[in-house]
Amino acid sequence: AVDGGDPPKSGTAQISVRVVDTNDNPPAFDRSTYTVSLLENAPPGTLVVKLNASDPDEGSNGDVIYSFGSYTPQKVRQLFSVDPHSGEVRVNGTLDYEEASSYEIYVQATDQGPVSMAGHCKVLVNIVDANDNVPEVVLTSLYSPVPEDAKVGTVVALMSVTDQDSGLNKQVSLRIPPGLPFTLNSFKNSYTLITQGKLDHEKAAAYNITVTATDSGSPPLSSQKVIHVEISDINDNPPRFEEPVYSVYIPENNPLGALLCTIKATDPDVAENAYVSYSLLDGEIEGLPVASYVSIKSDSGNMYAVRSFDYETLREFQVVVQARDAGIPPLSSTVTVHIYVEDENDHAPQILYPTSTNTSAALEMIPRSAYAGYLVTKIIAIDGDSGQNAWLFFHLVQTSDPGLFRVELHTGEIRTTRKLGEDSSLTFNMTVEVRDNGEPPMSSSVAITVAVVDRVSKIIPDTRRHFRSPSNYSEITLYLIIALSAISFVFLFTIIGLTVIKCYRYSLYGESCCAGFCGVRERCPAELYKQANNNIDARLPHGLKVQPHFIEVRGNGSLTKTYCYKACLTAGSGSDTFMFYNTCGPTGTTGPSAVMTDRHLTGQSGQSAQNLIILKNDSVTPNEPKHPNPDWRYSASLRAGMQRGELSNLTLIYAYSVLCIWRRQQSYVEEQEAWINSGQQSPVLLQVR
Repeated sequence: AVDGGDPPKSGTAQISVRVVDTNDNPPAFDRSTYTVSLLENAPPGTLVVKLNASDPDEGSNGDVIYSFGSYTPQKVRQLFSVDPHSGEVRVNGTLDYEEASSYEIYVQATDQGPVSMAGHCKVLVNIVDANDNVPEVVLTSLYSPVPEDAKVGTVVALMSVTDQDSGLNKQVSLRIPPGLPFTLNSFKNSYTLITQGKLDHEKAAAYNITVTATDSGSPPLSSQKVIHVEISDINDNPPRFEEPVYSVYIPENNPLGALLCTIKATDPDVAENAYVSYSLLDGEIEGLPVASYVSIKSDSGNMYAVRSFDYETLREFQVVVQARDAGIPPLSSTVTVHIYVEDENDHAPQILYPTSTNTSAALEMIPRSAYAGYLVTKIIAIDGDSGQNAWLFFHLVQTSDPGLFRVELHTGEIRTTRKLGEDSSLTFNMTVEVRDNGEPPMSSSVAITVAVVDRVSKIIPDTRRHFRSPSNYSEITLYLIIALSAISFVFLFTIIGLTVIKCYRYSLYGESCCAGFCGVRERCPAELYKQANNNIDARLPHGLKVQPHFIEVRGNGSLTKTYCYKACLTAGSGSDTFMFYNTCGPTGTTGPSAVMTDRHLTGQSGQSAQNLIILKNDSVTPNEPKHPNPDWRYSASLRAGMQRGELSNLTLIYAYSVLCIWRRQQSYVEEQEAWINSGQQSPVLLQVR
């Protein structure tokens, strides 16, 4: 303290001031928000975060207690815990990402002052997903049973797949075992199970398809689901016989209703599709229906004989058995059954010669001079059986003189064993037995009386021929007639075809003939007339002027056909000169002689003239004139042409094609000469149109 004097005086005193703390500061956290990532399925007690809050007050005012804030949900309080003193937040329950991917924890720090104050912060816990959920396959729809004839691509089942995880853990793929006639098609998280191969109920009536779903997590998780798919049967298999062909052997004379065999067929289908019934297909055996020989039981396939078979009448036959199922539509198959009738020894030998009756024996004669080995007779016998049953053996079973006769075992010849004595009896009686080789054997016997005579007359045996029925030859005759007719028709059609072809070829080249009678091309009338001057000398009537035309040859009598030919008619003359090609010879060769007889020529003036031209087509050298013939009269133009020798020796006459067809040219020439010599008119009439 200081007084007011001068100099002032002062005094000091020490005062101690003690500040008493009051709770005027709330606790404060380092951060207002904490962000933490935590794996799901973290075990309880896992430290999430350690909070730190400070209070500048002293004493109890600075003591901080941690706890959940009032905004913290009850679910969070169950999953997490906060240490009140250390501020550590730990996992207290089971975290599941699929339930919540994050949590917000509100924590408050409170001091212990008389009037407590609090600070707040927020802890954001992000849950990290773990691959802790397996994929799940959900079957949406199932189409079962599936027909075995379902087409490829038929949808069998619809499925979906779920996975509660996320990201790669949520990506799932499905697969089924290989080797199945099914496949999977996917669309997002949906899958279809479809057929990809042929289904066969007989191979697999049902399928247990295991569908495996696998996610893409690390490690991947998978699950399986079994889908039961049944395959329904359809009638797609016909019955199948156990044997491809059945062969049955039955002895003849069998009783009616005898069991022949059992036909067995199986059907791999099921239910009514596998029920097999048997029947005989319609047919004929020896002109009679099959049902009159055998029958078959429809349900068991047992085949029975309807009649007693006879080997000598029918040795074998075939029947066709049909097996038919009860499906819709029904399927069937057939098998051939060969039935062979076995021969039994049911026919005794039949003796054809010699024959005896119950009252008289067969009579045979031998001369008294018979030598040893003399053939008395021969037993001729047949057996209706066959094989060993038809083998015949001959035995001499009884004789009045045992040492005189013997019978050949296999041939049946009865011969003497010695020469007859003078004191021998006149007759001998014997019995010959014919036995077959059957089991048991059957036999027949014949009684023979042998008479001894001084001389045996020659008796012409009855050699009546046994002809086959004409019906046996009728078929052969019919076949021969058919064969000959066919050959004749083929030959006729061939000739006609060749003729038509030749006519067609001649028409292409403009030929005037098509039947093979004209061997050269047509020539103009002037050229023909020019060539004709080398070979003939004809005198034409004066004043007849006729232009070249075709000439129609009409036949009388046996010549009934009409032919057209080219003719060269001279100009400035009153008569015609007719020149025809040789019907057989080619150009430049010598053909047969031809005669032009009396003919009527009708010219432009309407008058008729008769000219007699006889052409002798002798062989001459080209360019060499022919020697004059007293029977010929040559015109001046023809003689000049022959002297010049301008053209070669050509055959000028083509008129009588009929002569070449009938191959009678020379005889026709002689006939025409006879007409001329007699002064009569020729039946051949040539008319000029």
